[in-house]
Amino acid sequence: MMREGLRSALEEQPDLTVVGEADNGRVAVELARTLSPDVVVIDVSMPELNGIDATRQILAHAPGMKIIALSMHGDKRYITKMLEAGAVAYLLKSDAMTELVRAVRGVVANETYFSPSVARDVLELYVRHPNPGTTASGPQLSDREREVLQLLAEGKSSKEMAEILHLSVKTVETHRSRLMRRLSIHTIAELTKYAVREGLTSLDD
Repeated sequence: MMREGLRSALEEQPDLTVVGEADNGRVAVELARTLSPDVVVIDVSMPELNGIDATRQILAHAPGMKIIALSMHGDKRYITKMLEAGAVAYLLKSDAMTELVRAVRGVVANETYFSPSVARDVLELYVRHPNPGTTASGPQLSDREREVLQLLAEGKSSKEMAEILHLSVKTVETHRSRLMRRLSIHTIAELTKYAVREGLTSLDD
């Protein structure tokens, strides 16, 4: 329903065209690569691949693409992670219907855009951490480890993860064991808490 509403709002504008829609992060990355849109509106919390890692993958392939983060969370950790990943706008879902068109036009004009309710937090983040990446803490996980962590937190089995990641079950289990050792975490419950804390997944989005 949210996607349909946002699509309608965008398609009402004569100068904007919606070229694709995705229901999870992996599809979003693939569509961004094949369709090459000027702007990608991406949900921070998506199944299979969260918006943070999807943003990194999209920009690694197309550095000039503009990413607008969309989330129900005004929490600074989510804002920080998305900005560090390369997003140039951050909208709360509660503001999206009225602010998205303005945000799209803003980022196309090489401006940044933030929901008014999070703008002050963004300013504070830049004052405290003017250089991207300075807020990182804890073990630095590889892209694959982050993917495995999110899928584990979502309750996927080793077989399901292998199918999603196009890996063997043995390779997935190796990544899982290495991940647990690196984080010194030994239960799925604790891994899930860690994933939520790091903004990789959400229990309520």
